[in-house]
Amino acid sequence: MTNPNLASTWSYTQIVVAVDESELSRKAFAQALAIAQAFQAQLNLIHVISSLQEEYQDLSSLTLSGGYYPAVTDESLQERWQNLEEEGLELLRSLTKIAIDQGVSTEFTQIVGQAEQKICEFAQSLNADLIVLGSHGRTGLSELFLGSVSNYVSHHVPCAVLIVHQAEDES
Repeated sequence: MTNPNLASTWSYTQIVVAVDESELSRKAFAQALAIAQAFQAQLNLIHVISSLQEEYQDLSSLTLSGGYYPAVTDESLQERWQNLEEEGLELLRSLTKIAIDQGVSTEFTQIVGQAEQKICEFAQSLNADLIVLGSHGRTGLSELFLGSVSNYVSHHVPCAVLIVHQAEDES
């Protein structure tokens, strides 16, 4: 027998959604937005720029200085990094506008670093009670070498994690 009072005491107030340029990320955003609407929760978007991610591998030389921010003098690499930062901010601005237009209080941040760690730190700083992110479904050696952001996050935060998977016909 279920407790009818249980559902009335359970809710989300701070939702974090990790976004990037992928279609899977758009699906995660849509899920997070629907949940935020249902619970009248604050939606917090995060975009992490990391040279360790596949899409930024051509910028790996930017991290040779021991940090993540480019400390090299190659102007073309610095320009590419600045473009990535601006593209990320534009993505965040457009998704924030969508959410606000649908009546959801929304804020965003862009951070440089390792995605899995930065997402956890961001969520903990907000005392988030839900994190929504996509999983690219890597397994085996691919997961071992590239890591699994969703797996790491789900094991290193004290809140609920909703992982949106890619449909088999989309791979």
